[in-house]
Amino acid sequence: MSGHSKWHTTKRHKAVIDAKRGKVFSVLSKELTLAAKAGGGNPDSNARLRTVLDKAKAANMPTDNVKRAVQKGTGEIPGVVYEEFAYEGYAPGGVGLIIEVTTDNKNRIAAEVRHAFAEHGGNMAQAGAVSHGFQRKGQILLSADAITEDALMELALNAGAEDVINHSDHFEVLCAVSDYYTLAKALEDKGLKPASSELAYVPNLYVPIKDAAVAKGVLELIDAIEALDDVKAVHGNHEIDPKLLG
Repeated sequence: MSGHSKWHTTKRHKAVIDAKRGKVFSVLSKELTLAAKAGGGNPDSNARLRTVLDKAKAANMPTDNVKRAVQKGTGEIPGVVYEEFAYEGYAPGGVGLIIEVTTDNKNRIAAEVRHAFAEHGGNMAQAGAVSHGFQRKGQILLSADAITEDALMELALNAGAEDVINHSDHFEVLCAVSDYYTLAKALEDKGLKPASSELAYVPNLYVPIKDAAVAKGVLELIDAIEALDDVKAVHGNHEIDPKLLG
């Protein structure tokens, strides 16, 4: 979804997910394991791991949980084999969704995602049906109170950002996937704490939602999918009128 719509929905989804701390830790644990497996257990030489460690710290994930997850990735202790992939589908109102999952059981998560779509008025789609309308980007959202636009522009562009968008109450920073970890660290080094920071699927075009019933249906479907243990993130091309978010 756009940075504008995402800013308003981030707080709502955060409240939903924060009520399920086990889900947050489960997602982070898998990310830590995969990051350590891909680049080793030293965050100084593994940017992806360093970024996930920062997220784990912000979520107050217990140190022992973090250590075990990293050790599973490095092979120091046995662990399950995870796979990362994405599903695509449509929510009410023709909204396109891309669902990122990390799982050790493809059949289970496929059935769970399909059930969530069916229960909430959506439907799954073939690979490529939705994703062709998105670009994979690093996306970071910051409160406008955190830094001035000029200072952020200078910092972000020097760290590889492609664009800094002023949404009045917040800034949206976009970059290429290859520059995301460098950019995230540059902001971290300045003491900036983003409201959202991730490798996202950013829509080329947006579906405006101005009907309350449609907005409710879209958000309920996203909530249901995000609540699934193996779902890492849900990305959509919806632009919901903030007045409908309450």
